[in-house]
Amino acid sequence: MLPSTSKRIPVALWIWYRGGIFRGFQRQPEGPTVQSALEEALQSVGVPATLMPSGRTDRGVHARMQVVSVRLEPGDSAESLEQRLPARLPPGLGLCGVRRPRSFHAQWSASGKEYRYRLQLGGTATPSWAPYVLDVPAEPLIHGATVTPERLAELLRLAEGTRDFIAFHEKSSPRKPRTLESATLHALGGGLYEARLCGDGFARYQVRYLIGSALKVAAGLLPEEAWRAALETGQAMEGFKAPAHGLVLWEVRYPPGVDPFTTGERLHPPGLPLEPPFHFG
Repeated sequence: MLPSTSKRIPVALWIWYRGGIFRGFQRQPEGPTVQSALEEALQSVGVPATLMPSGRTDRGVHARMQVVSVRLEPGDSAESLEQRLPARLPPGLGLCGVRRPRSFHAQWSASGKEYRYRLQLGGTATPSWAPYVLDVPAEPLIHGATVTPERLAELLRLAEGTRDFIAFHEKSSPRKPRTLESATLHALGGGLYEARLCGDGFARYQVRYLIGSALKVAAGLLPEEAWRAALETGQAMEGFKAPAHGLVLWEVRYPPGVDPFTTGERLHPPGLPLEPPFHFG
């Protein structure tokens, strides 16, 4: 029998992963998943942990910053786990830090998240970027239409604000008001662009449906009126769910005084690979 969790030490883990290697975050009968790989690694260093993530990512989605709550046995420490764990993690999954917060829950303490979606609007993606980018001209649902960054940026800005976004997420997610604080497009060079969406919370597939639907409107395949109606009234539109491989959970935010990680660590995460998809744009 495991010791009472009330005597165990809560810690926060910052992990990163490449989603193409896993069948999503959550444990399932057919693996591998991020959760099962991390739990096996923790067990191998003496931490029989049940994980609580900030949220679950779907199959193929990457994470530059995923935060997980874990409880350690009495006598163990965040510093010791940070030294022991990395060598037990499989390729494509890594650790940036382990911190012991005062009062913290990876999911319920979070105040917001940032997602980034990479798009090749022109030119050709380099080999290092190709697995992590949606090649828009080659996407069958875009039919080879031209999407200009100016038009796409304009449509994304219209999505900012507080609404339930019911036209852009799975019905399995609760229908409730969510605030999209910003939705911007940034040029990374060579025809590569990055959509950055920041908000207080996101429903399942919300980012992917927003990106895919905005692309169809920007390509002239759907009228702008349909986009506006979907945003303002929740009217269904014939958008599409952008592929998972272009999406990165970039950052999980916590209020000051609760955040286990420093500003410096967030700007320069220790142990994070510097190549795509974690390259800073």
